[in-house]
Amino acid sequence: MNVLITGASAGFGKALAERLVAKGHRVIGCARRIEKLNALAENLGELFLPVVMDVSDTASIPQIIADLPDDFKEIDVLVNNAGLALGTEPAQKTNLDDWMRMVDTNIKGLIALTHAVLPAMVARDSGYIINLGSIAGNWPYYGGNVYGGTKAFVKQFSLNLRADLVGTQVRVTNLEPGSVAGTEFSNVRYHGDDNKAAEVYDCFKNMTGDDIGDILLWLIESPAHINVNRLEVMPVAQTYNGLTIAKQDK
Repeated sequence: MNVLITGASAGFGKALAERLVAKGHRVIGCARRIEKLNALAENLGELFLPVVMDVSDTASIPQIIADLPDDFKEIDVLVNNAGLALGTEPAQKTNLDDWMRMVDTNIKGLIALTHAVLPAMVARDSGYIINLGSIAGNWPYYGGNVYGGTKAFVKQFSLNLRADLVGTQVRVTNLEPGSVAGTEFSNVRYHGDDNKAAEVYDCFKNMTGDDIGDILLWLIESPAHINVNRLEVMPVAQTYNGLTIAKQDK
């Protein structure tokens, strides 16, 4: 099996790549940082193909897919994992460039890569697309603004793909994690402020990138006649809360 993973240099993508190679699958590991990809390739060997890809550069994606070596060219599973959140300010105080970068990566990059890979899956009547959504696409929260909006798009796009693929054997899943520690997610969100990033995960038992890697592997290895449309997962310590009311003084 050939599995293409974006954002493969760290976090969920790296954890999944390690698990897949251990099972004997070929992995096309895509990310922007070649040094991290090469380090991973040294550990994983010839079953791991490092590919430099910035998904926000959508014009480059078709050629990257066309240039894959013959052994890796047929993509059985696409894991659209690359994505990011930037900032936690309320909408009226955010940086517009942060908003645009999230849209370029989380939405435009994901749909461009899907568009490049999906026709061959349909032609073979076999394949699996797993999109990394978020609980932020389901539940609004302070500072979530455009990040939550991008993940809501990913959820609906995934469901609409399922509708379009009726009659084929191509599967689509939207995986929607909650809080996950031990990845670069919050470090990126807080623009490199490691102290703020660490505070997000203080004082509770969190999920890890390895947990999500295990879930992704389970999805990929699930029976081909079963489709998990959406899968929302949280640590036990995280749950829904009451609706906020801003009360005024009497």
